Formats: sequence, structure tokens, C-alpha cells
Amino acid sequence: MNEPRKSGITRRQFARRAALLSASASIAPAASVFAGPLLTPPAQEAAAAHPNLSAESQAEAEARYQQILSQYGGRFSAEEKGSLREMNLVTQSSLDKVRAYSLENGDAPALYLKPLVEREKKPVQPPAAAPAKKS
Repeated sequence: MNEPRKSGITRRQFARRAALLSASASIAPAASVFAGPLLTPPAQEAAAAHPNLSAESQAEAEARYQQILSQYGGRFSAEEKGSLREMNLVTQSSLDKVRAYSLENGDAPALYLKPLVEREKKPVQPPAAAPAKKS
């Protein structure tokens, strides 16, 4: 009955922390939180190479790059990190185009999945009757 209490976080504490974190994330926009550390000199050079991106799009691409580095930074060489930053900036313009497309809740998909090869349907044949016995 009197079990020793486990050290760690309880479900109630987790729920409180998750609620506080989500509430604080909605109050402070991501651009203002990451504005200082993200604008490093290499980021400014890469941003100059992509002038068609807005400042918000560049900040989002840079935030994505920093997030990838925080998780997997030890796995990349310096050359791969530069390539990764470039890929994030190139992909950002496609993301902006997709996000700009407006959809309503009831819109049907634009593409219906259709098989590449239409298979011929075999005609349904009635089951063969058993041959009559000769007597």
C-alpha cells in the first residue's frame, strides 16, 4: 500500500508544463524569440544569395536549420552544414507557394488517385451446374 514515491515528473506536472509552454508559445512569435541568435554572418551571406525570400521566410528557414543542427549537428561536416543551409533556403520558396494557396474546409482534393493501368474486369459467370447423371 505505501509504495515509495517514484522520482520524476507526474502526469499532472507534465500537463501543467505543457499548457504553460503552449500558452507562452502563442504569446511570443517565433521571429521575435529567435531574432538575435539566428542572424549570424553566414546566415546573412546565404540570405543575400536568395533575395526573393522575405525576411520572415529567411528567418523561418534559418530557424529550421538551427533546429536541425541542435538535433543532429554532430553528424554533419562543415561542408554538409553549408549545403543543409542552402537546401533550407531553396525549399523555403516552395513552402511559401504552398502556404499561399487558400483552401476552405470543404474543398475536395485536386488529384484523385487513379490506377496507371486499367485492368480488364472478367465477366461474372454463374456457377456451373453439376452434370446430370444418366440412368
